[in-house]
Amino acid sequence: MKILITGANGMVARAAVDHCRNIGDEVFALTRQELNIADADAVSNWFESNQPDAVLNCAAYTDVDGAESNPEAARLANTLGVENLAASSKSVGSRFVTISTDYVFDGENSGFYTEEDIPNPRGVYAITKYEGEVAAARANPESVIVRSGWIYGHGGTNFLSVMHTLLGLGKKIKAIGDAYGTPTFASDLAKRLRELAAADASGIFHVTNSGDGLSYFGFAEKICEIGGYDKDLIEQVSNDDLKRPAPRPLSSKLVSVRLEPLPDWEDALAEFLSDENRKQ
Repeated sequence: MKILITGANGMVARAAVDHCRNIGDEVFALTRQELNIADADAVSNWFESNQPDAVLNCAAYTDVDGAESNPEAARLANTLGVENLAASSKSVGSRFVTISTDYVFDGENSGFYTEEDIPNPRGVYAITKYEGEVAAARANPESVIVRSGWIYGHGGTNFLSVMHTLLGLGKKIKAIGDAYGTPTFASDLAKRLRELAAADASGIFHVTNSGDGLSYFGFAEKICEIGGYDKDLIEQVSNDDLKRPAPRPLSSKLVSVRLEPLPDWEDALAEFLSDENRKQ
């Protein structure tokens, strides 16, 4: 399969590139500098010239707090860019898969959100991601929209991805104990994205590792248990203590009623930590 993967510098994109190439796909991995997805003409011209079989859109503006002060940058990447890719995919007959977020929900449901629940995004990042979902479905009704959350993986720079490094160095960390989600290993997510690109399906899918959701504090504790780190290095804090600019859902646990579950999150975390240790 000939596949375009956007946002090539990102953690999920890199995992997707590795997986797709390993199974024999011809992969075009493009950064924002190589393809500005907010430029409709550039996107259209690239698709006409290269005719990909499928697109995995991993490009996004992911600075949740930064989006509050830079809403136009978030809109260009998370809404307009998604619409451009969806439209061009339709025009050349490419399968289109794009990543959305658990933040499209307001967090007032303490249970799990399914694909059938109604979004209520709060904050610029969440709103632009939800508007990207709507734009993709409108521009290309065959679009595959993958909601995920709490993503971590190799080469990641977000808190979930670097906890083990900080703890391994004996550094103290603060972890929120009253915000809950479902962790997702980027390598597992990448494999599911590729499966959906090859499937005869469309619409919204929730993709996270399976098992009970937990807090950031609980995730940090599990890292200590698996990796043998000192739990006393973890300070439990409240979401309100951090006083961040953007609102976040206090509970954004996802589950799918449309797909078989990914591996259990504890098994995925153990695999991630084992891989990281081998690299050292």
